[in-house]
Amino acid sequence: MTKKEKVKFVIKTLEDLYPKIDIPLDHKDPYTLLIAVLLSAQSTDKGVNKITPILFAKADNPYDMIKLSVDEIRNIIKPVGLSPMKSKGIHGLSKILIDKFDGKVPRDINELEKLPSVGHKTASVVVSQAFGIPAFPVDTHIHRLMFRWGFSSGKSVQKTECDAKRLFPKNLWNKLHIQIILYGRSFSPARGWNLSNDIIMKKIGRKSILNKLNYK
Repeated sequence: MTKKEKVKFVIKTLEDLYPKIDIPLDHKDPYTLLIAVLLSAQSTDKGVNKITPILFAKADNPYDMIKLSVDEIRNIIKPVGLSPMKSKGIHGLSKILIDKFDGKVPRDINELEKLPSVGHKTASVVVSQAFGIPAFPVDTHIHRLMFRWGFSSGKSVQKTECDAKRLFPKNLWNKLHIQIILYGRSFSPARGWNLSNDIIMKKIGRKSILNKLNYK
Protein backbone atom coordinates (compact mmCIF):
# COMPACT_ATOMS: atom_id res chain seq x y z
CA MET A 1 0.00 0.00 0.00
CA THR A 2 1.14 3.53 -0.70
CA LYS A 3 1.12 6.03 2.18
CA LYS A 4 -1.90 7.72 0.62
CA GLU A 5 -3.76 4.38 0.60
CA LYS A 6 -2.76 3.74 4.19
CA VAL A 7 -4.11 7.13 5.26
CA LYS A 8 -7.41 6.40 3.52
CA PHE A 9 -7.58 3.00 5.24
CA VAL A 10 -7.02 4.58 8.65
CA ILE A 11 -9.69 7.22 8.05
CA LYS A 12 -12.24 4.65 6.85
CA THR A 13 -11.51 2.20 9.68
CA LEU A 14 -11.80 4.87 12.35
CA GLU A 15 -15.01 6.22 10.84
CA ASP A 16 -16.49 2.71 10.75
CA LEU A 17 -15.55 2.15 14.40
CA TYR A 18 -16.41 5.61 15.71
CA PRO A 19 -18.98 7.30 13.45
CA LYS A 20 -20.15 9.44 16.34
CA ILE A 21 -17.84 10.76 19.02
CA ASP A 22 -18.15 12.62 22.28
CA ILE A 23 -15.43 14.61 23.97
CA PRO A 24 -14.17 12.30 26.75
CA LEU A 25 -13.98 15.14 29.28
CA ASP A 26 -17.28 16.28 30.81
CA HIS A 27 -17.91 20.00 30.37
CA LYS A 28 -20.65 22.46 29.47
CA ASP A 29 -18.86 25.41 27.88
CA PRO A 30 -15.39 26.63 26.76
CA TYR A 31 -14.35 27.57 30.30
CA THR A 32 -15.21 24.24 31.90
CA LEU A 33 -13.57 22.45 28.96
CA LEU A 34 -10.41 24.51 29.43
CA ILE A 35 -10.27 23.62 33.13
CA ALA A 36 -10.98 19.93 32.46
CA VAL A 37 -8.26 19.68 29.80
CA LEU A 38 -5.78 21.44 32.09
CA LEU A 39 -6.61 18.94 34.84
CA SER A 40 -6.14 15.99 32.47
CA ALA A 41 -2.38 16.53 32.18
CA GLN A 42 -0.70 13.32 33.39
CA SER A 43 -4.07 12.06 34.57
CA THR A 44 -6.94 10.05 33.10
CA ASP A 45 -10.17 11.43 31.69
CA LYS A 46 -12.05 9.14 34.05
CA GLY A 47 -10.21 10.59 37.03
CA VAL A 48 -10.84 14.15 35.89
CA ASN A 49 -14.54 13.46 35.35
CA LYS A 50 -14.80 12.40 38.99
CA ILE A 51 -13.28 15.67 40.21
CA THR A 52 -14.81 18.32 37.94
CA PRO A 53 -18.39 17.96 39.25
CA ILE A 54 -17.10 18.76 42.74
CA LEU A 55 -15.03 21.72 41.50
CA PHE A 56 -17.70 23.08 39.16
CA ALA A 57 -20.37 22.85 41.84
CA LYS A 58 -18.37 25.53 43.65
CA ALA A 59 -17.08 27.42 40.61
CA ASP A 60 -17.94 26.80 36.96
CA ASN A 61 -16.91 30.25 35.73
CA PRO A 62 -13.86 32.46 36.27
CA TYR A 63 -15.71 34.93 38.52
CA ASP A 64 -16.60 32.26 41.05
CA MET A 65 -13.26 30.50 40.64
CA ILE A 66 -11.22 33.48 41.82
CA LYS A 67 -13.38 33.63 44.94
CA LEU A 68 -11.77 30.33 45.93
CA SER A 69 -8.24 30.37 47.27
CA VAL A 70 -5.48 28.44 45.53
CA ASP A 71 -5.42 26.07 48.51
CA GLU A 72 -9.17 25.44 48.24
CA ILE A 73 -8.81 24.57 44.57
CA ARG A 74 -5.82 22.39 45.33
CA ASN A 75 -7.68 20.40 47.97
CA ILE A 76 -10.48 19.63 45.52
CA ILE A 77 -8.29 18.62 42.57
CA LYS A 78 -5.61 16.78 44.57
CA PRO A 79 -6.68 13.29 43.37
CA VAL A 80 -5.79 14.06 39.73
CA GLY A 81 -2.16 14.87 40.55
CA LEU A 82 0.10 17.90 40.03
CA SER A 83 -2.37 19.84 42.18
CA PRO A 84 0.07 22.59 43.31
CA MET A 85 0.79 23.65 39.73
CA LYS A 86 -2.73 23.08 38.41
CA SER A 87 -4.45 24.97 41.23
CA LYS A 88 -2.22 28.01 40.70
CA GLY A 89 -2.84 27.78 36.96
CA ILE A 90 -6.62 27.57 37.33
CA HIS A 91 -6.76 30.53 39.70
CA GLY A 92 -4.29 32.57 37.66
CA LEU A 93 -5.89 32.00 34.27
CA SER A 94 -9.34 32.74 35.70
CA LYS A 95 -8.16 36.16 36.85
CA ILE A 96 -6.58 36.86 33.46
CA LEU A 97 -9.80 35.87 31.66
CA ILE A 98 -11.69 38.39 33.78
CA ASP A 99 -9.12 41.18 33.48
CA LYS A 100 -8.33 40.78 29.80
CA PHE A 101 -11.20 38.92 28.12
CA ASP A 102 -14.34 39.91 30.08
CA GLY A 103 -14.47 36.45 31.61
CA LYS A 104 -14.61 34.67 28.27
CA VAL A 105 -12.21 32.07 26.88
CA PRO A 106 -10.39 33.49 23.83
CA ARG A 107 -10.75 31.69 20.51
CA ASP A 108 -7.18 32.50 19.48
CA ILE A 109 -4.77 29.64 20.16
CA ASN A 110 -1.86 32.02 20.73
CA GLU A 111 -3.79 33.90 23.43
CA LEU A 112 -4.73 30.60 25.07
CA GLU A 113 -1.11 29.46 25.17
CA LYS A 114 -0.20 32.59 27.13
CA LEU A 115 -2.48 31.56 30.01
CA PRO A 116 -0.89 29.94 33.09
CA SER A 117 -0.54 26.14 32.84
CA VAL A 118 -2.00 26.10 29.32
CA GLY A 119 0.30 24.46 26.80
CA HIS A 120 -0.06 23.95 23.08
CA LYS A 121 -1.98 20.67 23.39
CA THR A 122 -4.48 22.11 25.86
CA ALA A 123 -5.00 25.18 23.70
CA SER A 124 -5.44 23.00 20.61
CA VAL A 125 -8.12 20.89 22.30
CA VAL A 126 -10.04 23.99 23.38
CA VAL A 127 -10.04 25.73 19.99
CA SER A 128 -10.96 22.51 18.18
CA GLN A 129 -13.66 21.20 20.50
CA ALA A 130 -15.07 24.41 21.96
CA PHE A 131 -14.94 26.59 18.86
CA GLY A 132 -14.69 24.17 15.93
CA ILE A 133 -11.40 25.65 14.72
CA PRO A 134 -9.29 22.98 12.96
CA ALA A 135 -6.45 21.75 15.18
CA PHE A 136 -4.73 18.43 15.79
CA PRO A 137 -3.85 18.02 19.48
CA VAL A 138 -1.32 15.23 19.92
CA ASP A 139 -1.41 13.18 23.10
CA THR A 140 0.55 10.03 23.97
CA HIS A 141 -1.89 7.78 22.10
CA ILE A 142 -1.67 9.75 18.85
CA HIS A 143 2.11 10.07 19.17
CA ARG A 144 2.41 6.30 19.66
CA LEU A 145 0.05 5.30 16.84
CA MET A 146 1.47 7.72 14.28
CA PHE A 147 4.84 6.04 14.87
CA ARG A 148 3.48 2.49 14.82
CA TRP A 149 1.62 3.18 11.59
CA GLY A 150 4.74 4.56 9.96
CA PHE A 151 3.25 8.04 9.57
CA SER A 152 5.81 9.83 11.75
CA SER A 153 9.32 9.27 13.09
CA GLY A 154 8.32 9.47 16.75
CA LYS A 155 11.12 11.95 17.44
CA SER A 156 8.89 14.60 18.98
CA VAL A 157 5.25 15.52 19.56
CA GLN A 158 5.80 18.61 17.44
CA LYS A 159 6.95 16.49 14.49
CA THR A 160 4.01 14.12 14.96
CA GLU A 161 1.56 17.03 14.90
CA CYS A 162 3.17 18.43 11.76
CA ASP A 163 2.99 15.04 10.02
CA ALA A 164 -0.63 14.47 11.07
CA LYS A 165 -1.67 17.86 9.70
CA ARG A 166 0.17 17.14 6.47
CA LEU A 167 -1.32 13.67 5.95
CA PHE A 168 -4.93 14.06 7.07
CA PRO A 169 -7.53 16.40 5.51
CA LYS A 170 -8.00 19.57 7.56
CA ASN A 171 -11.78 19.16 7.72
CA LEU A 172 -11.29 15.85 9.60
CA TRP A 173 -8.73 16.97 12.19
CA ASN A 174 -11.13 17.77 15.04
CA LYS A 175 -12.95 14.45 14.84
CA LEU A 176 -9.99 12.33 13.80
CA HIS A 177 -7.75 13.17 16.74
CA ILE A 178 -10.42 11.88 19.14
CA GLN A 179 -11.04 8.80 17.00
CA ILE A 180 -7.32 7.95 17.12
CA ILE A 181 -7.26 8.35 20.90
CA LEU A 182 -10.26 6.04 21.28
CA TYR A 183 -8.67 3.50 18.96
CA GLY A 184 -5.36 3.65 20.81
CA ARG A 185 -7.04 2.99 24.14
CA SER A 186 -9.06 0.02 22.85
CA PHE A 187 -6.91 -1.62 20.17
CA SER A 188 -3.34 -0.33 20.35
CA PRO A 189 -2.35 0.53 23.94
CA ALA A 190 1.18 1.11 25.14
CA ARG A 191 0.95 -1.87 27.51
CA GLY A 192 -0.88 -5.16 27.10
CA TRP A 193 -0.88 -4.70 23.35
CA ASN A 194 -2.52 -7.63 21.53
CA LEU A 195 -1.60 -7.33 17.87
CA SER A 196 -4.29 -9.78 16.81
CA ASN A 197 -6.89 -7.16 17.84
CA ASP A 198 -5.13 -4.25 16.19
CA ILE A 199 -6.93 -3.97 12.84
CA ILE A 200 -4.95 -1.02 11.55
CA MET A 201 -1.50 -2.12 12.69
CA LYS A 202 -1.87 -5.53 11.05
CA LYS A 203 -2.72 -3.84 7.75
CA ILE A 204 -0.36 -0.89 7.56
CA GLY A 205 2.01 -1.00 10.57
CA ARG A 206 5.66 -0.07 10.48
CA LYS A 207 7.50 -3.20 9.30
CA SER A 208 10.36 -2.86 11.78
CA ILE A 209 7.87 -3.10 14.66
CA LEU A 210 6.00 -6.02 13.13
CA ASN A 211 9.25 -7.89 12.57
CA LYS A 212 10.23 -7.48 16.22
CA LEU A 213 6.89 -8.98 17.16
CA ASN A 214 7.47 -11.83 14.70
CA TYR A 215 4.28 -10.92 12.94
CA LYS A 216 4.15 -11.50 9.17
